[in-house]
Amino acid sequence: MDLEDAGCRAPYLIRDRDAKFPALMDEILSDAGVQAVLTGIRMPRMNAVMERWVQSCRRELLYRCRLWNEGHLRHALREYEQFYNKHRAHQARAQAAPLRAVPDPITDPSRIANLDIRRRDRLGGVLHEYSHAA
Repeated sequence: MDLEDAGCRAPYLIRDRDAKFPALMDEILSDAGVQAVLTGIRMPRMNAVMERWVQSCRRELLYRCRLWNEGHLRHALREYEQFYNKHRAHQARAQAAPLRAVPDPITDPSRIANLDIRRRDRLGGVLHEYSHAA
């Protein structure tokens, strides 16, 4: 399946200046109506956010489950995206998820002694979400 089959169009392709992309690649892209946008010279962190997401997705999802077809892959990626944005702790955000704030700390000793933690498995147990029971 390609973008035309999905009814989508990608107007840009952001790429680095690696020698594996010859000038012919830019010509093919321009014939398809896609503009190649080059990253800056000697700017290795320019794509760092996306590269970090891809690395996390590979390590936490794709290396740990078997995918049967494109529909299964799309379902797994949607589940991982929700997990990544709503539950997974991020060090750069002080252990908060992008779409969820860090909960208030529990300081009451009686509540700490009687914690009731619930685990929710996603994707058949590949991903785990933990929360305090209400």
